[in-house]
Amino acid sequence: MLEDFQQISRFTLFAIGDSAVTVGSIAAALFIFIGALIVARIISLFMRRVRSATAQGRGMLYLVEKLLVYGVAVVGAVAAFSTLGLNLSALAVFAGALGLGLGLGLQGVVKEFVSGLVIIFDRLINLGDFIELENGRRGTVQEIGPRATRIRTNDNIFLLLPNSQLMEQMVVNWTMRDAVRRIHIPFFVAYGADKAKVRQAVLDAAHAVPFTLPDVGDRKAQVWLTGFGASSLNFELVVWPTLEACKRPAAMQAAYTWAIDDALRHACIEMPFPQQEIRVRGLFGREGDDALRALGHRPKGVEPPAPEPAPSLNDAAEDLQRPAVVEEEASAAT
Repeated sequence: MLEDFQQISRFTLFAIGDSAVTVGSIAAALFIFIGALIVARIISLFMRRVRSATAQGRGMLYLVEKLLVYGVAVVGAVAAFSTLGLNLSALAVFAGALGLGLGLGLQGVVKEFVSGLVIIFDRLINLGDFIELENGRRGTVQEIGPRATRIRTNDNIFLLLPNSQLMEQMVVNWTMRDAVRRIHIPFFVAYGADKAKVRQAVLDAAHAVPFTLPDVGDRKAQVWLTGFGASSLNFELVVWPTLEACKRPAAMQAAYTWAIDDALRHACIEMPFPQQEIRVRGLFGREGDDALRALGHRPKGVEPPAPEPAPSLNDAAEDLQRPAVVEEEASAAT
């Protein structure tokens, strides 16, 4: 029985150059390659546990994990070819055919694999980063795989984005370098509202939101008058929320909008609604006071001039006095 097994294992199936490929060499090569894949899987599981138990340095641990996994797989493949009794010179023709196949049929796979390696080594996008894509979809990076990057939205929906698209399109990284961000919340009030009263009511509401950072230096909440609408004054609340709140932008904006509405209602500040004003300049050929008398109204007398309003605080003008980029962020970027 043993002699029969040895004879079968020494049976030559085919030859590549001067190297003969036997049944035994193929079995040994498969054993080595499968063993290498199992070792790579064990390393990946171990590194994932270490990464989940570590609060900092997860990006570096993920990079080490990928290097070890890909390295073990490559070493296993080389060892398997060596077990077959093949050398690189004998594989020249096979490598040329394989390269032609990759160029024709597998170029997409190779493109995604190389793009994934570039993303991992570039480290502009790391695991746990909250990113926003060009189409407006946002989520947390869960895994950068050999073909696609897995992104989980706040609705627990997983997006599988090809690595090449993540490199080619514009991506907003909301949590890069763990820096705080400033956001803008638009709101509108009716014409004639007291701007100072609006500003104070909205700032009080913003500071009452639990994830608003306290005013420190140049980083403080402000209210800007941004434009004049058809029936409203257009304002923006400019505020600095916590980093965790930035990871949930829809809920964060909804919370601020709710607080602003409550503040305006409590301050009895009128909210705008579409309206039109019609002025009659003539009535049956009469104008001015004659038209008013025809309608039964007394002409208006000369009214005393209204007192000039006191100047109110202008947060936008004050914001222009601060540097465009905070010094520590500029140094971190360089």
